[in-house]
Amino acid sequence: MRKLIDSRLEQLARAGQLHLLRKGLKGLEKESLRITTAGEIARTPHPKALGSALTHPAITTDYSEALIELITPPFEDSADTLAAMEDLHRFVHANIGDELLLATSMPCRIEGDESIPIACYGNSNIGRMKHVYRRGLGYRYGRAMQAIAGVHFNYSVSEELWPVLQAMAADRRSLAEFVADRYFGMVRNIQRFGWLILYLFGSSPALSKSFLAGRETPLASSFTEFDPTTWHRPYATSLRMSDIGYRNDNQASLDISFNRLEDYVRDLSHAISTPYAPYQAIGVEVDGEYRQLNANILQIENEYYSTVRPKQITRSGEMPTLALKKRGVRYLELRSVDLNCYHPAGISLEQLRFLEIFMLLSLLAASPPMSTEEKKTSANNMLATACCGRTPGMTLIRDNTAVDLRAWAKELCESMAPIAAALDGDSTGGGFSAALEHQYVAIANPEQCLPSARMLREMRGNHESFAEFAQRLSLQHAESLRSPPSLPAEKAEAMRRMAETSLAEQESVEAGDSLAFADYLKHYFAQT
Repeated sequence: MRKLIDSRLEQLARAGQLHLLRKGLKGLEKESLRITTAGEIARTPHPKALGSALTHPAITTDYSEALIELITPPFEDSADTLAAMEDLHRFVHANIGDELLLATSMPCRIEGDESIPIACYGNSNIGRMKHVYRRGLGYRYGRAMQAIAGVHFNYSVSEELWPVLQAMAADRRSLAEFVADRYFGMVRNIQRFGWLILYLFGSSPALSKSFLAGRETPLASSFTEFDPTTWHRPYATSLRMSDIGYRNDNQASLDISFNRLEDYVRDLSHAISTPYAPYQAIGVEVDGEYRQLNANILQIENEYYSTVRPKQITRSGEMPTLALKKRGVRYLELRSVDLNCYHPAGISLEQLRFLEIFMLLSLLAASPPMSTEEKKTSANNMLATACCGRTPGMTLIRDNTAVDLRAWAKELCESMAPIAAALDGDSTGGGFSAALEHQYVAIANPEQCLPSARMLREMRGNHESFAEFAQRLSLQHAESLRSPPSLPAEKAEAMRRMAETSLAEQESVEAGDSLAFADYLKHYFAQT
């Protein structure tokens, strides 16, 4: 792998185009539960001062009314991306009273499904659709799983770089075909190597026992009791991405191809239009109330849980698969990053630098088509790393052979070194190479340096339950974000106006509806 990457970087350098690697766009989506000062999930509505969750471009909600989602625009420099996310955090903390944003990915102090309010988006057809979709998720998988939070790293290759790469490859297809093919090559490599993200940045080795309430058997047998209210796995990295987190056994039979755009769209469309008996038993419209959008394997594309998604910006009322089919891939959404509970914005600049290098590794490395068997192996590597990645002598499977996890991690980082150097150029002060070097140290000293180990070590040292640990850090972050230097007055005013505009836009959407909800859904799904 290293030789191929060196060769491709040398070609770019000879063409005088190496700088285009630095021009990729980076954006963030970050979820956080609003909680009370007692550490319980907030049951208050989405604060009006934050605007409309339906129409606000930067502040919305995910599954729950309490699960705030903050979205930055894309920037060439991740420092700008992080600054935008930090500004959003300051604005939110100034407008949620004494509530806090939970610092951890895993929720705590859950008192049954009813303690997790489903997000509401008003009375418009699109608002109702978003709510009913979430209600369906609750019926299908339970609400607790939907209260898990994380960071999504959005990355797009520079538009200027694509023609250069196509010329280097002597590829005679249309540029659109080439771009789609290379993005799906990135997707496959992210699946092959994505366990590394869980190992290095996983920050959810423990969880509150309340998360498994009603599901204790047989799940609890796979955990060790940390204290009377906390389960953990001693060598876990990311329980969020494990068998009790963002994984759906109901989807185990799905075989979504990542080899070609056409195949991906075909397979997802099939899942969205294929009835599934257990979901038919739930019912769609029961006693005049919608329980789910439909009784198919997937209600919509977003129900398919994957560590990475190829994305295209959708137009009003447009299905994501149709947007991909019409206009190709615009960017990739990496979804496997836990909240960094030690950073007020949930992620650090060092992490963002590393993720950028990782995305370029996935672009520049060879990426042959992926068989169903290789997809299963990659998924098993992810699960093994999530559940017990820090186990001494841990091995994963590569090319049907067991390999030492830490040796493979070091090998990947060595392949990333020339990419980091290219990104550093003469202008970043070595920030990319420094971010990579930090991970070399973490791989060599996992129990001292990995955040999953640090969390358990602090909980033991402070005699804290998971809930107490999470509450302590959440309060620290709230205090730091509410303390000087505060959000500059002009930014705060711009955000206030944006919130007001979004409320007016929601009213306009609601006033413009003319179809009955059943007809709206019929028209929407007719796109398949």
